[in-house]
Amino acid sequence: MTFTQHTIALLFLSALLVHFEIAEASDDAVAVVEGAALIKAAPRHRDTYANPGESLSHGSFGVRVPFMLRRLGTYFRNGRNAPEQQTPDTAQLRSYVKDGPPTVTWIGHSTLLVQMGGLTFLTDPIWSNIPSPLPPLGPRRFVPPAVAINELPTIDFVMISHNHYDHLDLPTLRALARRNPQTHFLVPLGNAALLQRHGIDNVRELDWGESVGLAGLTVHCLPAQHWSKRSLTDTNKALWSSWAVIGERRRFYHAGDTGYFAGFKQIADYLGPFDLAAVPIGAYAPRQMMRASHMNPEEAVSAALDLDAKTAVAMHFGTFDLSDEPLNQPPRRFKQAAAAQGLGEQQAWVLKIGETRSF
Repeated sequence: MTFTQHTIALLFLSALLVHFEIAEASDDAVAVVEGAALIKAAPRHRDTYANPGESLSHGSFGVRVPFMLRRLGTYFRNGRNAPEQQTPDTAQLRSYVKDGPPTVTWIGHSTLLVQMGGLTFLTDPIWSNIPSPLPPLGPRRFVPPAVAINELPTIDFVMISHNHYDHLDLPTLRALARRNPQTHFLVPLGNAALLQRHGIDNVRELDWGESVGLAGLTVHCLPAQHWSKRSLTDTNKALWSSWAVIGERRRFYHAGDTGYFAGFKQIADYLGPFDLAAVPIGAYAPRQMMRASHMNPEEAVSAALDLDAKTAVAMHFGTFDLSDEPLNQPPRRFKQAAAAQGLGEQQAWVLKIGETRSF
């Protein structure tokens, strides 16, 4: 390896390090009181946040370093077997009215465009090609976003699950804020200052168990089993979350980025059943490294059942080069698990990027 190659490798590893650390834990993030579920505030240890249960392990040094070195191959992988893509009907999306059927459109990765209760919102929007603190170093995008930002309908609000670069993408958020200054940005505790430093002022922080009403919908900030980091010195100083959006006729859940944990059942007791639950099914290999913070497809189905979801839609797979599993493995295993565990293949949606379905 030449000096230049060595330098590039070190920079790339530094970029990856912000994605893989050990997160602290606590026993009291979610509790059930007097037969009814109560979502408690996120636990804290001094100036950091924690998870329910035990500390999250991300594997040994011998697992993590080879994994990071394998990510250097991102520049040579061609994205074979990445998700299919179709062109959405943007005119129909822009003509949505309150009495129209609720719909979900997969933009890619964890980004969903949801229309329900007369409002249009985005989850974890990312239009960038490389989610990284040091682009162009970082995991590359295999499939472009389904629609350009300037072709989107008016976005009423945005929900962000945590601050990892593939979920909190500042170039995308700045573009959305410029396009519509009235767009509300909802983030877990500790994330608002980052957006405000980048000119995004219409932002609201929520803790687990808190909610905000928006024109007939109620948005709930809920627990997830994950962690946060954007630099070498800010591990877990900002909270992570899942989200629920509750309307008169539909209930939608977005799991964010999470490992499988007992909180799903307690969330269902609190706000379920859900008409549609968006669950992450990818970035689970190597398992020793990913188990605590990323569900595999079988766990994603279990989560949907715990949540008492009528239908589960898959996300967080196939868009970026984030992990070791083959790109087409997560959706296949997701469908198989849905059939085996009783959710049913028809209730386990694997959308094409750009596909819209009513729920």
